[in-house]
Amino acid sequence: PQGAAETLAWAGASPGGLLPPLLLAVPVASAYFRGGGVIYARQARDGLLGLPAEALQGIRSASEPYALLLARAVRERLGATWGLSETGASGPTGNRYGDAAGHTCIAVAGPLERVITLETGRDDREANMWTFTKAALELLEQAEYGHLAAWEAERPSLTFMHYVCDRAARRIEGHLANSNPLLQGLEREPR
Repeated sequence: PQGAAETLAWAGASPGGLLPPLLLAVPVASAYFRGGGVIYARQARDGLLGLPAEALQGIRSASEPYALLLARAVRERLGATWGLSETGASGPTGNRYGDAAGHTCIAVAGPLERVITLETGRDDREANMWTFTKAALELLEQAEYGHLAAWEAERPSLTFMHYVCDRAARRIEGHLANSNPLLQGLEREPR
């Protein structure tokens, strides 16, 4: 596949540690996955990402600006091509900012930046964690294709990050097939 020199770093909160094992299960993970962390509390954010207090002025957790800040920080901190992050409320209740369970903001920073907000409308914690993980993979894939100016046009030959995202998404599907019935509707759309 093309793009094998591209690397990825992760900083996520609500899905816990679901994404890194999916990435590590893909062969040659050490060639593309720089690492990352579960940024679940301020102590993790400060210790792992080293963000200065002034960078956080006027930004709250579980927001698009915060997700983008995390993606940029983990990318820079680990020297990766792409930084991917997530911040939200997996459930069963919302967060202290008034966001309902199932709310997440996901960002990718790299040669192209993208940020999305997703509302699942569910309070099922595990279902939301898997949904957020899958959405993060899809956003990374879209950003890579956007960077290649091919997302809207006919897709080029398989890129390396697409290969990684596809393999990880298939592992999610395997989990979904053997898991909670609420998760059954999350199968990957055909390409």
